[in-house]
Amino acid sequence: MLGIFIGLVLLMVLAYRGWSIIWIAPICAGIVAWFGGLNLLDAYTDTYMGGFVKFAKEWFPVFMLGAIFGKLMEYSGMAHSVAVGIARIFGKERAILGVIIASSVLAYGGVSVFVVVFAVYPLAVNMFREANISRRLLPGTIVAGMMTFAMTAMPGTPQIQNLIPTSYFNTTATAAPIIGLVASAVMAIGSLVYLNRRERVLREAGEVFTEPGEGHRTEEREKCPHIILSLLPLLAVIITLNLLGWNIVIALCTGILLILLIAIREFKGFTKAVNSGASDSVMAMINTSAAVGFGTIVRSVPGFEKLSDMILGINANPLISEAIAVNVLAGATGSASGGLGITLEALGSHYYEIATTTGPAPEAFHRIASIASGGLDSLPHNGAILTILVVTGMTHKESYKEMAVVAIVFPMISLIPAIGLGILGIY
Repeated sequence: MLGIFIGLVLLMVLAYRGWSIIWIAPICAGIVAWFGGLNLLDAYTDTYMGGFVKFAKEWFPVFMLGAIFGKLMEYSGMAHSVAVGIARIFGKERAILGVIIASSVLAYGGVSVFVVVFAVYPLAVNMFREANISRRLLPGTIVAGMMTFAMTAMPGTPQIQNLIPTSYFNTTATAAPIIGLVASAVMAIGSLVYLNRRERVLREAGEVFTEPGEGHRTEEREKCPHIILSLLPLLAVIITLNLLGWNIVIALCTGILLILLIAIREFKGFTKAVNSGASDSVMAMINTSAAVGFGTIVRSVPGFEKLSDMILGINANPLISEAIAVNVLAGATGSASGGLGITLEALGSHYYEIATTTGPAPEAFHRIASIASGGLDSLPHNGAILTILVVTGMTHKESYKEMAVVAIVFPMISLIPAIGLGILGIY
């Protein structure tokens, strides 16, 4: 257990310092294996790479197609069109609400969070400029829409954090809709109230909008598809996945084909956009698989049985132990999907056995696991957090406080009513 603790802490510290998880994960896994008495070469070539490859084999098509879908939405101008359309509805008086909704609509439509920030930022910075709102709040506002309820809690979201539990609990993407909607309301309302309050406090302190640095200027698109046409690919993915029950791979292919048809006049850039999306997906896939490989080593050492017994032995409902386990490992890896994959690979069969015998229902376990993955994953070393700060030209010191409140505090608070409903059998 000491080896597991040292490996987890070292992985978290090194990732926070900007070291790539691709090579620090096997090193940290080696520390866990050494403390656990495993043969280091066998642990790496067999156990670690076995977990790495298994996760990649199962989820690479989703990562790749999701990234391509997002890149095509960005290249065609459809993502920008959706964001602009939503912003016009709310106006500068409700700039924070408009940015949250624009981000969440794109995320709920299946666009990768790494693409959402690039699509929403130009619009968001203009809205904040018109409303004279401090740019300090910009990263937190974008995060509130794309990395909270739209990513984990909303029933039917095609984000990977909502799809991973389906293979462990034999559920669908719409599992436990009541729990999901209640948790979504807590996150959305809490974030909106908090950010509006922070805006008033900063304004009273004389802190208002300042122009971004030279390297963070925004460029306006000359021409974008109509918002109705731009919404069609997003709706196609959601409808085919949830109403028609199609596999996520087919649903994403449907959305991609629809983009290609609608934006056929832009066909000269399709190859470049698809290539870019495919390349981006490889890095995201390897990062997550590396985290899962680390978790496979953790699961194979004798100390993990004691650690599992501690988590499962928590004198409370199993939904609580599941939420704790997912949160801890998501925080250690800085990845919602990575922490979720590690936890369910190790403990998913145990929780499913409980769900099918004594309860709560498998749907409740699915939704709690998904929501919990979006809690401590947003610690400072999270890749999406780092990307947003770079794109917006802000620093951890300037903006991480607001990001942490909306992406960590409110998702964890939302687990309280979510778990309560699951225990009561209301899901």
